[in-house]
Amino acid sequence: MTAPHSSNSPAPGDASLTSLNSPDLHGRTALITGAAGGIGAACALRLAAAGARVRAVDRDAPGLDALRAQAAHLPGTVEAVVLDLTDLDAAEQVAAAGTDILVNNAGTQLVRPIQDFPPEEFRAVITLLLEAPFRLLRGSLPHMYARGWGRVVNISSVHGLRASAYKSAYVAAKHGLEGLSKVTALEGAPHGVTSNCVSPGYVRTPLVEKQLADQAALHGIPAERVLTEILLADSAVKRLIEPREVAEAVAYLCGEHAAFITGSTLTMDGGWTAH
Repeated sequence: MTAPHSSNSPAPGDASLTSLNSPDLHGRTALITGAAGGIGAACALRLAAAGARVRAVDRDAPGLDALRAQAAHLPGTVEAVVLDLTDLDAAEQVAAAGTDILVNNAGTQLVRPIQDFPPEEFRAVITLLLEAPFRLLRGSLPHMYARGWGRVVNISSVHGLRASAYKSAYVAAKHGLEGLSKVTALEGAPHGVTSNCVSPGYVRTPLVEKQLADQAALHGIPAERVLTEILLADSAVKRLIEPREVAEAVAYLCGEHAAFITGSTLTMDGGWTAH
């Protein structure tokens, strides 16, 4: 099932990615995880459009190749780094290679009741969504501190602020990521490093598309009813967020004009948490 899509929404990589308030990221190296598609790819293209050298990390090599092709015309560059982030030592080593901007985006999801949630799957979600960002921070921060400048943007979720049934691992990990981001902000402030979360509601990504079938099975309703009756039930704005919209928020937090914004969460949930 494909959710409604606005016909006038530009795709990631379009010229519209560069705005009047675009940050100048020339000379900055950005490491973005989960960059082969969805939010990560949109962020990679957006920061490259601002002049950054982007190190795009994902285990999906063909997806990274496609991303590099999309970025060929942009002012910055995109370098593919094929890596499984659950190899935590390798993740930390990659981050230690001169990261000025760290975007923790890689994610996964499993929808199950707690009593049916496989313990090994719970551990895998926590490893990818929380422990890997911690190790990437360990690798990145010494370089940022040495330069007196750094930006950490954690792609959290409305589920870092609210809970939903059947998502124990994801909700636990995102709540933890919000806390980790705040600690990073407190420790990084004396060194010119900011740390913030961008917490969207449901974004038009393969991760969300996959949930339609899972939620339909759990709730006993057709997949076409899941979007409006389950996923968007608490959102005042009845549509999915586009990845490019999240990427714009990330770019904003990377700019010099956002130097005083740290320890914060930029919530993009269509009014979900306004209830």
